[in-house]
Amino acid sequence: MTNSNYTQLIKSEAARLGFDYCGISKADFLEEEAPRLENWLNNNMHGQMSYMQNHFDKRLDPRLLVPGAKSVVSLLLNYFPSEKQTDASSPKISKYAYGTDYHFVIKEKLNQLLEFINQEIGEVDGRVFVDSAPVLDKVWAKKSGLGWIGKNSNLITKKNGSFFFIAELIIDLELQYDGPIKDYCGTCTKCMDACPTEAIVSPYVVDGSKCISYFTIELKDALPTEMKGKFDNWMFGCDVCQDVCPWNRFSSPHREDQFEANKELLSMSKNDWIDLTEETFRRVFKNSAVKRTKYAGLKRNIEFITT
Repeated sequence: MTNSNYTQLIKSEAARLGFDYCGISKADFLEEEAPRLENWLNNNMHGQMSYMQNHFDKRLDPRLLVPGAKSVVSLLLNYFPSEKQTDASSPKISKYAYGTDYHFVIKEKLNQLLEFINQEIGEVDGRVFVDSAPVLDKVWAKKSGLGWIGKNSNLITKKNGSFFFIAELIIDLELQYDGPIKDYCGTCTKCMDACPTEAIVSPYVVDGSKCISYFTIELKDALPTEMKGKFDNWMFGCDVCQDVCPWNRFSSPHREDQFEANKELLSMSKNDWIDLTEETFRRVFKNSAVKRTKYAGLKRNIEFITT
């Protein structure tokens, strides 16, 4: 079989496993990204996310993560929900956290894909990555032609917008490589104009230390008083820069049962959230990414936006 056959085999299996998009690029050093990442870190735009400073070289070269790596297989999985929180006044949760934690869902699919490659193609060395290792996933997805990186720093697809999880399979198998597509943001600045905390400091540059998602998920200290009244009612994550993006008018509901929202979560009122008990937190967020904040962290966020 040829590289072209292998490529088609992998893309077909990715689609069968439920992935919406699959693109492939050559595993190589990310020369353009090196100065950008260095500049972003030097300007402390990572805030207290100290892990962003670790493994600088590995973030830029997948061959340091998988010795002998030849290909980066990038995959997208839609998470746009068919239903949203019903009480417009209640504290808001980012759409990606409505259902089962995506790390578990996607890692299982990726492992199945790697197993398929080993069975159908032969012994291939590789690793699966779901937002939990030093991999610049949006950059690889862009290089693989799955979309372009918008001014809000999210990967945007022309057909379905940006509500996608990104994952990778880095393998030591040479494949047929896709090329990047053009940037379709044009002169639009809706995401920049709408950001409640002005975290998008210039086109394509997000100061992570000013982002609502950073404050509500990553920051373990007390929330800064100067941000009071600027969270737009978000208690976990933030979707503002995606919600206002014109390309997301093409978003369509996901097809993954495990991403279906917990009905109790969707129906909770503002007062239900204010009165949230640890028992309710454990029940509602049993398999959710929201568990990352822990009960105390979510209570801190709720109190900050409701008092």
